Amino acid sequence: MHVSAADMTRRHCLRLGATGVLGWSLPQLLALQANAATGQLAARAKNVLVVLEQGGLSHIDTWDPKPDVVVEHRSPYKPIATRVPGMRFTELLAKTGRHADKLAVVRSMHGGANDHPGGTRYVLSGSRSPEMPDIGSVVSHLLGTRCKDLPPYIMVPGNNEQAAVTRNGFLPGSSRVFKTGGVDLSAKDWKVGPVQPRPDAPVSRVTARQQLLASLDERNNGSKATNFGGIGRFYEQAFDMLTSPRVASAFNYQAEPDAVRERYGTGHRGACYLVGRKLIEAGVRFVTVDVRWPLTKETPGGSNLNWDHHDFIYTKGTCNLPGAGGGGAGRYGIGHWVMMGSVDQAFSALIEDMHERGLLADTLVCFVSEFGRTPKLNKFQGRDHWNGAYSFVFAGAGVPGGRVIGRTDREGGQVTDEPHTQEEFAATIYEKLGIGRDTPIYRADNRPVFFRHDAEPISSLF
Repeated sequence: MHVSAADMTRRHCLRLGATGVLGWSLPQLLALQANAATGQLAARAKNVLVVLEQGGLSHIDTWDPKPDVVVEHRSPYKPIATRVPGMRFTELLAKTGRHADKLAVVRSMHGGANDHPGGTRYVLSGSRSPEMPDIGSVVSHLLGTRCKDLPPYIMVPGNNEQAAVTRNGFLPGSSRVFKTGGVDLSAKDWKVGPVQPRPDAPVSRVTARQQLLASLDERNNGSKATNFGGIGRFYEQAFDMLTSPRVASAFNYQAEPDAVRERYGTGHRGACYLVGRKLIEAGVRFVTVDVRWPLTKETPGGSNLNWDHHDFIYTKGTCNLPGAGGGGAGRYGIGHWVMMGSVDQAFSALIEDMHERGLLADTLVCFVSEFGRTPKLNKFQGRDHWNGAYSFVFAGAGVPGGRVIGRTDREGGQVTDEPHTQEEFAATIYEKLGIGRDTPIYRADNRPVFFRHDAEPISSLF
């Protein structure tokens, strides 16, 4: 059996560390182990931006058109040509199609959970294990941050229907996701509450407290008492977030030129996508954008505008029509502006903007959903949950654009070529970041946990 030099180095370090020869603490040993793992691969990505359109987006109405389905189950949205000859989306993605040369569409995703909490949990972790942390938590734990003023894993806004399923699991609190909050990011008064100094504690007072803490550390003979258990790092990051002008700038999308904001589109979704780009530009390691359009006066009945079209998916307005079964209450039809109209504009703007700024070179962009929708319309003229086949989309960090990966059958119900899973999705992210997956992460009780999930990366994305 061939043993690589990296393997020899890791094993040797583990053996010496376990016997106390080098005098390392367990955290130091595990840090060396993680560094050895990440050193195995040539990283193509420095950052990751995941766009999670929560609720189960209908793949046959968007990325995987099926014009030959029988009329009673056929999507009314026609296939259209994109910038890449032979690569076709539906007309709901007309703007995005102009940037198809930068996109790789995996039409052969399948499996996973078939319920919303389980589906969101699965896409966040790439694992069926209930103890597995979010991919973003694993990444932030192993790679740390590229921007000391901001957390390495941020979710915008992080208040969706399944917001409670994010988790750092057995990893330390420093890997936990930071959620910006905000029901409507397009509101003029939106700010990231947790990083705004309280009225009774202005920046000057926060700075004074920081100086006091440093003075107490010095009185303890430089022992850094506040660093006990790593807590000092949390204090330092808290001070940085409350006082750094870079933090305020990273979240302040309102300061962007009007032309940029209009390119992303007015309203909540465009603002969320734009904040996501700004955080990547600021150096945040892992950003997840999860958008659910808020209830506004412009969307009466739109109380839950995610992708769960159990009723009247093709209505021009609200899905709350007479005869609805109730499962799709709160949605608007998939072709409405607050649904695919705003997605098409915001996602096309995101890809174009990141390309123009040079951010696609080392940022992996992933457009994902929990699962797809049934190839057949139900009795309420909607489409139900379906994990037999669905689509994920990738761009940047060496992803070959202008490519369709895998195929589904005539109806879009089953994968017929090159099937892929969400475990492979997670493995792809780790591989792009240069994280070796053959080395476990250790829990506080020293139990090893492997996070590769017995999956290989999606090779066509390399």
